[in-house]
Amino acid sequence: MSELSITELSKELRSAIESLETTGNLDEVGVVLRVGDGVAWVHGLRNAGYSEVLQIETENGIVEAFALNLLEDEIGAVLLGEDSEVKAGQTVRLKGSVLTVPVGPELLGRVVNPLGQAIDGGPAIKTKEQGLVERNAPGVMDRKSVHEPLMTGVVAIDAMFPIGRGQRELIIGDRQTGKTALTIDTMINQAKQDTGVINVYVAIGQKRSKVARLV
Repeated sequence: MSELSITELSKELRSAIESLETTGNLDEVGVVLRVGDGVAWVHGLRNAGYSEVLQIETENGIVEAFALNLLEDEIGAVLLGEDSEVKAGQTVRLKGSVLTVPVGPELLGRVVNPLGQAIDGGPAIKTKEQGLVERNAPGVMDRKSVHEPLMTGVVAIDAMFPIGRGQRELIIGDRQTGKTALTIDTMINQAKQDTGVINVYVAIGQKRSKVARLV
């Protein structure tokens, strides 16, 4: 009777082993080699893709970066947080996604940083969609032709140099000649006229005090 029980037990074990499904999880880990000028150089992440988000494990939590320079033995990753927290020897992991930013009507009227995070003291921005930072621009034939004027509200410009809606325009001038004021006035006039034009003011390399005055 005991031999029969052992035989049955053996069959059950073999059946359980044969039906067992195992899956392996590959966790690729890198290490920070050096940090400088907002860029962390990482070794060990051979499967990282261009613009893929990396997570650096610091003493104060996770600092994210995105892969920009893909070299043979190392990766140059642009830090998306404080570089003072990132040090050589820290562990780096792949997040498994490329760099995206929040997009949608929820951003209207808000002041955000380059990552789409609110910096105006208001509540956190929650959007339904995320947009890729790196993506292909639509082809020339796929774009709608310029067929509608854009009224700036400045009589001299609208009368002598009409601008088309959707047209690119470059404003050149010396310092303190009113370039920013002209742009801001144009944006305000769009809101007053209720044209449906979405205005986005981007400050690059400007002092925070100047941006605060504009807001």
